[in-house]
Amino acid sequence: MTAKETKLKIIAAGHKAVLELIKVAEESILNPDMEGDDLAADKLKNAAATKKLAIFDAFEILNRIEAEKESIEMAEKGGSKTDTKQGFAERRSK
Repeated sequence: MTAKETKLKIIAAGHKAVLELIKVAEESILNPDMEGDDLAADKLKNAAATKKLAIFDAFEILNRIEAEKESIEMAEKGGSKTDTKQGFAERRSK
């Protein structure tokens, strides 16, 4: 298996992971049986934090997928992505 094939499989797995994160984000926070429960507020806070994390993780995965797709396309074209005047450390410090 080549590096390109491996990257494409990772990209496909990333898309599946994003779909699972979307399912987490779409789940309902409020349940009718939680009324009057002192722990309800804590549960709501944790559920909201989980949804926020799922959404941010999904966006992060999508951004990385796009970067890897561009990297693959540049490698196929034979172009160099590092035609800036920055050094290695400056480019990787993001």
